Amino acid sequence: MLNVYLGEMEEAVYHPPVYFDNQYEDEWLLDDLSRKMIADVDKSEVVGPHLIESSVLGPISPASLSGGVKTLILMAFDDSHIFNASACGDNCAKWILKIADNKELTINLLHLMDFGDEAFEITILNDGKTVHNMREFAEEAINYV
Repeated sequence: MLNVYLGEMEEAVYHPPVYFDNQYEDEWLLDDLSRKMIADVDKSEVVGPHLIESSVLGPISPASLSGGVKTLILMAFDDSHIFNASACGDNCAKWILKIADNKELTINLLHLMDFGDEAFEITILNDGKTVHNMREFAEEAINYV
């Protein structure tokens, strides 16, 4: 289940990529979900916990991954924080929904993220309403972002 708090949220981690660089664990990068997200979002392949092969940059360290994929990995593996998903582009939205299919996930958004044309279920924490598609999400989000 995906829960979204729209607008400023005091307890949210607002710079997830910086947090990731200082907190990630090697096994997170070796997980199948992380490998798929890195391949899709960053067009890169995990060779090992300290080496990523980027189609654009060549060999890189995990610190050089995009802010979006770093934030996704944190959402998948760090259950003790709420992360600002505005660090992610719309290309991360489907992965946020996939992560939330497997666990209760709460994120913070400061913008209207495009979750696509498919049906989904998101609870807006600001008012407790549940939305099921982008039209409903946009109608709620306009009140807060």
